[in-house]
Amino acid sequence: MITLHAIGTFALIAGLLTLTPGLDTALILRTAALGRRRRAWGVVLGIQCGTLVWGALTALGVTALLTASHLAYETLRWVGAAYLVWMGGRMLWATWHKASTESPQTSGAGDATVTGNARTVRTGRGAGDTLLGGWRQGIVTNLLNPKMGAFYVAVLPQFMPAGAPHPALGVLLAGVHILLAVVWACALIAFAHMVRDRLQRPSARRCLDRVSGTVIAAFGIRLALGQ
Repeated sequence: MITLHAIGTFALIAGLLTLTPGLDTALILRTAALGRRRRAWGVVLGIQCGTLVWGALTALGVTALLTASHLAYETLRWVGAAYLVWMGGRMLWATWHKASTESPQTSGAGDATVTGNARTVRTGRGAGDTLLGGWRQGIVTNLLNPKMGAFYVAVLPQFMPAGAPHPALGVLLAGVHILLAVVWACALIAFAHMVRDRLQRPSARRCLDRVSGTVIAAFGIRLALGQ
């Protein structure tokens, strides 16, 4: 069976990977900073489900076929890159579209509308704030990232003793990675919650989406270029 020393070494490697700023960090911070806590936790759940899938597939030897097949790897890489560029581009387009259609009256109204005797308040937090929507975004983003598969193919087999049940160990090590990632996600969401009051103005939200959209699209371009 695997030793505690091996688990600790893997945890160190996975922890360094988790702390490295990347696409997951950008997605979680952006979603949580907009006040969409349910969707942010959905993104976290989706990302970790994807991590579990990568760990299980690597333990079964499936991801080795992915990295061995140039066509399969390139197909996944280009699909993932196109998805990230589309996601980032959609964020950027939405910010420019809102900026061009927003009137001075609506920008200063605090997103509140009054109709007759009924008062309807729109803060922008409830729109799209669904756990399932965040989960879909998280898992698709994770599974379309071939570098996650390459990481597990390169690292995971080194911690699997000969004769040990590989599927069980793969899930165990992926679980260690997931635990570290969830702890880090808690810190990110807590930080985003602290600064969200500063993002209530439409201009601040547009700025956040422009930065996030640029970062996500840049990750897609970088993936397309094979970097």
